[in-house]
Amino acid sequence: MNSYERFAEVYDELMVDIPYDQYVQWITRYAPATQFKQLLDIGCGTGTLTSMLHVAGYQVSGIDLSEDMLAVASARMAANGISMPLYAMSMDELDGFDNLDVAIIPIDSINYVKDEANVVETLKRIYASLRVGGQLFFDVHSLFKMDDIFLDGPFTYDDGKITYVWHTEPGEFEHSVYHQMTFFIQTESDLFERFDEEHFQRTFAYQQYEMWLTEIGFTSIEISADWSDEAPQDESERIFIRAVK
Repeated sequence: MNSYERFAEVYDELMVDIPYDQYVQWITRYAPATQFKQLLDIGCGTGTLTSMLHVAGYQVSGIDLSEDMLAVASARMAANGISMPLYAMSMDELDGFDNLDVAIIPIDSINYVKDEANVVETLKRIYASLRVGGQLFFDVHSLFKMDDIFLDGPFTYDDGKITYVWHTEPGEFEHSVYHQMTFFIQTESDLFERFDEEHFQRTFAYQQYEMWLTEIGFTSIEISADWSDEAPQDESERIFIRAVK
């Protein structure tokens, strides 16, 4: 197994609890593929959600900062007979897309953007890339998850083939976290290969995201939490935001 496939295996293991089908339902509920055909998946990763949206009838393109993740996504799509354009691109440098019907930034991908100015720039570029009436869907970690849940580590996982130890510590910004993960992956010879990953995430109050979206020009902004239609509460963990150009 090459390094791309090994990393994808670990990534998908980390995402095992994400109900991707509910994400598809959220998008199709407000932007059905019959009326909102062109969709851009920003931070598409290994392409799990991207492929599901293709099956749901959208004409999907994907971008991700990691060429490794895109290589895995491309190989998996080819194996399933799916063809779609994938681009290595930072979301705050989004360019080359016009008249999109839908843009999504799924699974807290925007929380990997470190600087506040770049978060705003990302939202501005998405606004410019959407057609009038186009929609943006994205989700972020709540303040509670960033400040309390993530810092209640370390976290461990072991299924016999994949083992990881996940340490967290506060970042230099308010509501930010450093993730330090050590993985042990079983090889074909039954030995375990170790590799380490470090990630940084930062979030903001959902009211801040709403203010930025409003200032940029988005309308009909809807905010909910934890895969439901309910408004965020003090201990909500994941915030969902939909906005219309």
